[in-house]
Amino acid sequence: MQTQTSLIPLPQADRLQSLRQRVDERLVALLPAPESAQDNVALALHQGTLAPGKRLRPLLLLAALADLGCQTDLALDPACALEMVHAASLFLDDLPCMDNASLRRGQPTIHVRFGEDVAVLASVALLSHAYGVMAMAPDLTPAQRNAAVAILARAVGCQGLVRGQYRDLRGEDQSRQLDGVITTNQLKTGSLFTAAMELAALLAEVDAVQARHLDGFASELGLAFQLLDDIADGLTPQQTGKDCHQDRAKATVVSLLGPQAAQQQLAAHHTAAQAHLDAIDLGQGELAELVQRLLG
Repeated sequence: MQTQTSLIPLPQADRLQSLRQRVDERLVALLPAPESAQDNVALALHQGTLAPGKRLRPLLLLAALADLGCQTDLALDPACALEMVHAASLFLDDLPCMDNASLRRGQPTIHVRFGEDVAVLASVALLSHAYGVMAMAPDLTPAQRNAAVAILARAVGCQGLVRGQYRDLRGEDQSRQLDGVITTNQLKTGSLFTAAMELAALLAEVDAVQARHLDGFASELGLAFQLLDDIADGLTPQQTGKDCHQDRAKATVVSLLGPQAAQQQLAAHHTAAQAHLDAIDLGQGELAELVQRLLG
């Protein structure tokens, strides 16, 4: 295990807010600065990444390390790299050739503000920058950096976000069955949650049992979070900060099971996620608090 942390014993919500603030501050420091007011790629990269958001993926990593008794500063840069990958994926997901969204985090999407060409370039630049940040993360050993970059690459690639997005766009016919929808959800949403827990396991040097339960926790949370998003698709943009009714032509857990059963499934994922934390004595920590605030 890494060095024991010396966190001030604040209420969990305050500690989570403090972690989120540190992520935002470090993101500002890590993102490449625009060279001029006309540097639209860097401007798009900044505005898209720093737009108000949950910062859920970096918080999952940092909260897991805190629960495991490790210094959260150890993973601040890897946590920011996770957020950069998430933001880059949103730039692409929102494009007209993908989900064709006009609103994200309460603001016009990147391609609406800057054009499709800039959105694509900013996404590629941000992904590349995320890998660089991970590869140069201070306080990690060379072996940890190599493993962390591999974790990030696996989460993004053909067995992660890319495959999930493709299945979501083109896989409607084979995904009409519930198991197909669940697989797509795990890939397009759960991949970065799994990456966060794999990074926590790597940096905290956990044993095989802890790693297995962290992975199980990430899977259940990823499915719950996507289900929550699918349920919210029926709300208004004022309530969600993004386009709604985007899932009308898609098979989702909600459309297959109905709203009431979907709510029951959401509760089941929450219970299963908590059970994984309980199994490794993390059931009263910051991860559990984060999930409770997210899923209620």
